[in-house]
Amino acid sequence: MQMFTDKILMCTFKFLPRCGIARALEKMLVLNCSTKLLMLEKMLKSHFPESLKVYGAVMNINRGNPFQKEVVLDSWPRFKAVITRRKKEAETDDLDHYTNAYAVFYKDVKAFQGLLEKGDVINWEQVFQIQGLQSELYDVSKAVADSKQLDVKLTSFQAVCFSPASTLPDTCIVKSSPPRLTYLSIAEADLLNRTWSRGGNEQCLQYLASLISCFPSVCVRDDKGKPISWSITDQFATMCHSYTMPEHRRKGFNQLVALTLARKLQSRGFPCQGNVLDDNVASIGLLKSIRAEFLPCRFHRLILTPAAFSG
Repeated sequence: MQMFTDKILMCTFKFLPRCGIARALEKMLVLNCSTKLLMLEKMLKSHFPESLKVYGAVMNINRGNPFQKEVVLDSWPRFKAVITRRKKEAETDDLDHYTNAYAVFYKDVKAFQGLLEKGDVINWEQVFQIQGLQSELYDVSKAVADSKQLDVKLTSFQAVCFSPASTLPDTCIVKSSPPRLTYLSIAEADLLNRTWSRGGNEQCLQYLASLISCFPSVCVRDDKGKPISWSITDQFATMCHSYTMPEHRRKGFNQLVALTLARKLQSRGFPCQGNVLDDNVASIGLLKSIRAEFLPCRFHRLILTPAAFSG
């Protein structure tokens, strides 16, 4: 216990000089201490499901930080709002709203608004997105964005979470010969870019390549080794871009891929979460068939575009 306490104290002394008195008074702290980040991860678990997006990002930060993220809070340890963002020193494309993504969780919506209004928390001069699972996210973000003359586009989804691996259905559901189950390679990012409803551009291509290289994926291949069904994981530890080529549908591949990726994520300690649009009847039916839990909160994704990039 004494050794652990000493570690906390050492971490605190490292943290405070970096933040400085001025930054503390502005109610904005960058949490870059490994011990405190692990503490934050545990704290966020007590606020599921609303904290899931931030929790996923923090888990990735604590496990090598492949997407070069950092955590911003209004205070520590009794924070009221937390935002994860791309590190400022990381290379970015001002048009890449896929990578320029912020996850938000707050206990006090005014604290979240306060962070948005600070000049150095959000980069308002690029196209970016804000994600979260709380109802005031859109109204507060739009109010601040309007004052800075940014366009805001909202998409709202049903949020889902998978059961523990021990209670997931069996994966022996494929209606054909045993498939070749593997993972995706960066060389296949172009295929994903062409088949994703949000894709079809250079920024998405680079983003998908980064996701494939950084995070778990599952893929079914045909006899020639070509992908026919897949799902990937994003920077917030969310399952996304689940897709089966049209000629291979109704064979059980969607279920197989979803369940395999869910088990893979859970084996690494990650919560298994996803999102689905209200009108995506096929995917909703699939999720129900594999016993996914539909959460009481909704997932909100805001894409914000400065006037300089509108048109």
